[in-house]
Amino acid sequence: MIDYPLLVVPALLMDHFLGELPRFHPLVGFGRWAMRVEQRLYGSGEQSAIQRRGRGLLAVLWLLSLPVLVCGGLTAGDGWVGMGLHPVVLYLAIGGRSLREHGMAVVQAMQTEGLAGARQTGGLLVSRETGQMDESAVARAAVESLLENGCDAIFGAIFWFLWLGAPGALLYRLANTLDALWGYRNDRYGSFGWAAARLDDLLNWIPARLTAITYLLAGHSRGAWRAWRGCRERKSPNATLVMAVGAGALGLRLGGEAVYHGRRVHNPFLGEGGAPTMRDIPRAVLLLRRSLLIWSVVSLILGGGCWIFPCRLC
Repeated sequence: MIDYPLLVVPALLMDHFLGELPRFHPLVGFGRWAMRVEQRLYGSGEQSAIQRRGRGLLAVLWLLSLPVLVCGGLTAGDGWVGMGLHPVVLYLAIGGRSLREHGMAVVQAMQTEGLAGARQTGGLLVSRETGQMDESAVARAAVESLLENGCDAIFGAIFWFLWLGAPGALLYRLANTLDALWGYRNDRYGSFGWAAARLDDLLNWIPARLTAITYLLAGHSRGAWRAWRGCRERKSPNATLVMAVGAGALGLRLGGEAVYHGRRVHNPFLGEGGAPTMRDIPRAVLLLRRSLLIWSVVSLILGGGCWIFPCRLC
């Protein structure tokens, strides 16, 4: 049997030294494919919400089943080819270095181009509108994105890899991509994107809580625990908790007003402490690094244990 936990570290090393593919990333190609499928299946404006949900469910099943089945076939067995593909797929599924670089780019833009540059660079990292933000709001958006995507772009994929190998990591990351494309509560995607959003919530339920535990261990534990206990108003069943505990681990207060697609939304306040500044973005990056180290050590321990006590992860 393939020892999945021991293959996590090679994937993380590839991500650390190689970063994101410079020319074409498979997730970008998947996103383009998803948009073409949406154009074919979305239908006319005369459909009911139930019909739209059915079409959205069909789109999700079609887009996820083919890649995951192909990946499962290529990585099946204990041969060297299949074993070598597992860490490669995980490397393509995670984006730890890219996430850290995007966060630090906001700080660099602020130093070299001022607030206008930070707004523009921050807009590449977050889905909210950044054009009218002050410096604190830009820093808050960047920190929140780093904390949330720590689960989405790193730890969630690792969790499902530990259980199911490359197909599990691929399924998680593709579902997460569909949620990023369609998981909006607006007129266009409120029904069509329902299946993508619910699947992402389901796949993220355990990883989000493990990520929160990791932030608690890697940062200010007491503040993180207080933020966890105080996180009762949740805009998202998973992301809100991750950001709340991350805010507590950093000693910051996140949340508040933000503008999405021209609509002003009041997000729940998370954590405790002062408002974020540009100096807090490197601190959030450091929290991610420490958390990644914890997951690496745990993966090595699990991998070593599998040699002695074979289990479901082996």
